[in-house]
Amino acid sequence: MINGPRILVHAVSLYCAGRGIALDVRSDGWLLLLDHAGSRRLIFGYDLGLNSAVAHRLASDKAATAEVLSLAGVACVPHVLFMRPPFEAPAAAAAMLERLEAHPGGLVVKPNEGTSGRHVERVSDQRGLECAVEAIFARGADVAISPLLAVENEVRVILLEGDPLIVYTKERRPPEWRHNLELGARPVLLDTGAAREACVTLARSAAATIGIRFASVDVVLAAGRWQVLEINSGVVMEVLGRMHPERVDAAYAQALDLVFAGADL
Repeated sequence: MINGPRILVHAVSLYCAGRGIALDVRSDGWLLLLDHAGSRRLIFGYDLGLNSAVAHRLASDKAATAEVLSLAGVACVPHVLFMRPPFEAPAAAAAMLERLEAHPGGLVVKPNEGTSGRHVERVSDQRGLECAVEAIFARGADVAISPLLAVENEVRVILLEGDPLIVYTKERRPPEWRHNLELGARPVLLDTGAAREACVTLARSAAATIGIRFASVDVVLAAGRWQVLEINSGVVMEVLGRMHPERVDAAYAQALDLVFAGADL
């Protein structure tokens, strides 16, 4: 949950002030209108307008992303989509139970579209699976189911045209099992090392596969193997921005340079 002005709004304001760009902030900061010499750009939410509609939709769909990456041979955590029938639908129920039987260590049940770890549950039995799925269906969302992994590390790579702007690990705080920053995990910058290189290489492959220009790619280490967990089209750096504002402002500035590519700033 974001309280107060967003870090993105602050970064955009700094960028515009330094380049003579008129900025009109609307809808409590969720809609930004940038105008330079009659050339207008729009920012909606965390979408700067750099990604194509197809890349954005793919990144927003966990199951579709996993399928495309898998077909391309990019190591990723498999996610299986279940649409919104009643749980009693025989085919859907049977397929979900098959997933549970195939992964006795447990499953992770989550909305197929969504961020920040909201409504994500780990389950180990049929009743838990039914309750988690029904809760998501009741909210009007589709479900993505993935195997529960013993995640040793999670790294986020923020990419712009394949260039890693910021790379950091997510240090979770027990007893929380998820690595989401909104749930208390702490971002720790990762500027050097073999883990960084492995994650950047994998993130670049994932981004190139779905054709996304500006994104954050979450990569997890489980059983000694790095895998893409998900790709986020909207690059959110609220928690990181409170700890490293200069790095975040600089990253957004580089993205905005592309937004205004060709304009005489």
